[in-house]
Amino acid sequence: MRSIWNGAISFGLVSIPIKLVNATESHAVSFRQIHTEDGGRIRYRKVCELEDREVTQAEIGKAYEDADGSMIPITDEDLSQLPIPTARTIEIVAFVPEDRIDPLQMGSAYYLAASGAPAAKPYTLLREALKRSNRVAIAKFALRGRERLGMLRVVGDAIAMHGLLWPDEVRAPEGVAPEAGVTVRDQELDLADALMDTLGEIDLDDLHDEYREAVEEVVAAKAAGERPPEVREEAAPGKVLDLMAALESSVRAARESRDGEEAAPEKAQVRSLPQRGTSSRRAPKETGGKKSTSAAKKTAAKKAEPKKSTAGSAGSAKKTAARSTAKKAAAKSTTRSGDKATARGTAKSTAKKTASRRRSA
Repeated sequence: MRSIWNGAISFGLVSIPIKLVNATESHAVSFRQIHTEDGGRIRYRKVCELEDREVTQAEIGKAYEDADGSMIPITDEDLSQLPIPTARTIEIVAFVPEDRIDPLQMGSAYYLAASGAPAAKPYTLLREALKRSNRVAIAKFALRGRERLGMLRVVGDAIAMHGLLWPDEVRAPEGVAPEAGVTVRDQELDLADALMDTLGEIDLDDLHDEYREAVEEVVAAKAAGERPPEVREEAAPGKVLDLMAALESSVRAARESRDGEEAAPEKAQVRSLPQRGTSSRRAPKETGGKKSTSAAKKTAAKKAEPKKSTAGSAGSAKKTAARSTAKKAAAKSTTRSGDKATARGTAKSTAKKTASRRRSA
């Protein structure tokens, strides 16, 4: 991390060379100003009012504007010769319990890094002293043209410093609280406590900037020539007419949400979705329970039916063959009896003809 200020911590007669580095960073999405008609960049140019021309950074200095509008130039050399000990030193002035510091006073955060090997010993000494005392150090330092107030505390194995506002820079909360007298019942306080207990605690590492993620999605979609994602419409909150009812509903909703989050990991399973159609819907019904058994019985019965029909056809074929054989036998016997009768009739007619011939002779 790049240092933004070099100096020393003054701890009594002990001097600790340190480097000041930023402890935080911004992840906000930044935008540029453009001309909406043609997309051209809009830039701010530094122009001298007297000469009406643009000037470079090397030509720009600082000045104090007096009450009458006149400018009093102030150089960096003037500021470096200020008669204060905090120009290049973080001067510790007191050690106090951390709860004495009003969070309203806290501003930017920095890490104090030991500068060089000689600073390691006194740096560690100050860190361990802060740990054992359970207190924080109040210090004064000069940064960016002004003297500031700071609070030193231990973060892990490092010493961090929070910039503090001066006490006279914090406004009093006048006119902020409700002026009308309001009475809160014990039942309402009990429900408020129940809501707080239901919501419980949270790991701050689980929180993230949803607005920034949404902006990044919009930027990525427009860069790819796609349509930005649609905004999810949320139900507008209704008017709170009864505080007790609102608290009870809040507690119930918080419990349901918490129960749903706890049960979600057990129910979360990855399954492939079935294809839409009748085959995928009927298949489970045909393969389950008693229905499958009856279906098997019906299938077996259908398979057995051809065997019965084969046996019946074989029997009928045998009967038909027997009948045809009997008919043939009857036909043969009829033919034989007809031949015999014909032979008898022929013999009789021949005998009659012979007798008639004998008579005529």
